[in-house]
Amino acid sequence: MGGLSKNKLRQTLASIFRLSSWKIVLILILLGFLAATLLRLDHIEMTRLRDAVMAADSEGNDEKIASTRTELHSFVLKHIVFNTVEENGQQKIVFGTGPFYLENQYLRAANAAITKAKEDIDKNSTNPNGNIYKKVADICDAKSRANGWGFNARYIQCYQDELAKYPEEVSMEAYGAAVLPSTELYRYEYSSPIWYPCGSGIVILICLILAIILVIRIVIWILLHTILFFLNRSNKK
Repeated sequence: MGGLSKNKLRQTLASIFRLSSWKIVLILILLGFLAATLLRLDHIEMTRLRDAVMAADSEGNDEKIASTRTELHSFVLKHIVFNTVEENGQQKIVFGTGPFYLENQYLRAANAAITKAKEDIDKNSTNPNGNIYKKVADICDAKSRANGWGFNARYIQCYQDELAKYPEEVSMEAYGAAVLPSTELYRYEYSSPIWYPCGSGIVILICLILAIILVIRIVIWILLHTILFFLNRSNKK
């Protein structure tokens, strides 16, 4: 079977080499449109799966977040996905999803940390500053009510800013410290391969083979005409 397969491949390549150059150019144009369409469809599907992750994050369903992230990651690993992202004010093309954040999951984790700190009021009796976490929470709770924040990113920022006003040795004591999770733990970015044998990948590979054949033909044509030119000049002499 292996020999038969190789023979078929040789026959296919031989038939391609026998094609007229204009036919190769026409096929390249058509396959180029097909490749662009397939790449676009892969990008649309990646966007749909990523939106499903963000929707699960908004719902607060951790199980659904995990399953949709797995589905997204699996798709990106097996497809060629181009994406445009903004970095330092400039647009650039990347292979994969680009970075995305599970903001609501982070806020829930941060809220749990702050709630735990509030529950440790009585453990701070030896601290000359009193319970700094209670003080910070009271300040930010008042600002939240006044501005209609609720518990969102602005509340977290207020909490961090107020907590930073206390000395480090005080704010980071072991008793009931509200250690807010790092936002990097909720940042995700899945990369896709530069090439994969999916629909778009196979079409791109065929385009590359045809382009190489066309270039080889052009090079051979230039070489032959150059040789003929010098032969004619030498014969005239």
